[in-house]
Amino acid sequence: MTISAKRLKEIESIPDEDIDTTDIPELNEHFWEKAKLIEPITKQAISLRIDSDILQWFKSQGKGYQSLINSVLRSYFEHQSKIRNDG
Repeated sequence: MTISAKRLKEIESIPDEDIDTTDIPELNEHFWEKAKLIEPITKQAISLRIDSDILQWFKSQGKGYQSLINSVLRSYFEHQSKIRNDG
C-alpha cells in the first residue's frame, strides 16, 4: 500500500483525541494468552534461475510477486521441516 506525502502529512496532523478508536477491541488477558512474538526475518537478495512460465505466472499476480514467491517457498520449507521433525 502506498500513501502520498500529502496524505501522510494530513494524517500526521490529526490530534490523537480526534482519532476514533471505538471499533478497536480492547486487548484483554485472553488475547495475551494466545499472543506470540514473531521475529522479523531478514531477507537477502539473490539471483535465482526459474522456468520462464513460472516467473510469468507469479508476475501476472501483480505487485508483490517476489514476496509471493517467498511465501510459497516458506510454506514448502515449513511443511518439509514439520515432516522431518515429526517423522
